[in-house]
Amino acid sequence: MEEQYTIAEAKNKLPSIVHSVAKGVPVRLTRHGRPVAVLLSVGRYEKLTRGIEGYWKALESLRNQMKIEDVQISDADFEDLRDASPGRKMNLA
Repeated sequence: MEEQYTIAEAKNKLPSIVHSVAKGVPVRLTRHGRPVAVLLSVGRYEKLTRGIEGYWKALESLRNQMKIEDVQISDADFEDLRDASPGRKMNLA
C-alpha cells in the first residue's frame, strides 16, 4: 500500500520514509494537497527505467551472442518441428 506525506512531513520523517521505501512501499509526496513526487526503492526504479529492447534489437543481440558462443543452426534443426502430413480430407460439396 502506498504511503503519502506532505513535503514538510517528509523532511521531519525522512529516515523512516527511506526505510519504508527500501522495503518496497512507494511514498507519494504532496504540496498543498497535490501530488508532486513519488519515492521508490532502487530496485523498483531500475525496473521501471529499464529500456525495452524491441524485437529487432533483441534479435540482433541474440545473433551477436550466438556468434560469441559459436552456436551453429542449420536446416536440420528445424526438420521435425512441423507435421508434413496433408491433414484431414474435407468434402466441400
